[in-house]
Amino acid sequence: MKSMLRVALEGAFTNFKRIFFAADRVTDMEMRRQISTLSVEVEDRVDESACIGCAGCANVCPTNAIEMKNLASPVKITENWVKNQVPEINLEKCVVCYHCHDFCPIYSLYGQKGAVHPNSVGDQEVNVNELIEQPFKISEDKLKVISAYLSDKTVLKHSEDGE
Repeated sequence: MKSMLRVALEGAFTNFKRIFFAADRVTDMEMRRQISTLSVEVEDRVDESACIGCAGCANVCPTNAIEMKNLASPVKITENWVKNQVPEINLEKCVVCYHCHDFCPIYSLYGQKGAVHPNSVGDQEVNVNELIEQPFKISEDKLKVISAYLSDKTVLKHSEDGE
């Protein structure tokens, strides 16, 4: 009986702390307000300034969660490269496999933060113009794999079929 009373008192005290002092609250009140009013703002998953618009992320996505959306006006990155599209992630289809991030050429070739990321890219400070103009060393094998993913959406299907 004594232990039951102790459990009841501890439970009451714990609930009192939760209600009046938010002792174990994980989300802050602003987030709770956004959730209750259906106004949660999703963090950016694509850094459009670091993206070169190659569509490699869309090509490599196993769930087709990434679609390329047209830009209002094209962006000239270099003399020979104009970006017309940027990726958009459909969060209902995304399984957070990170293929998009891992095959982003900004990440793969230059060792910089990937322009696309299933969680959040945060603030990027990548000058794509400088990256593309600078020489880099990459093995022929790695370059073949990356170029295949950037150019052919069927690569993933073929690799799953054992071809």
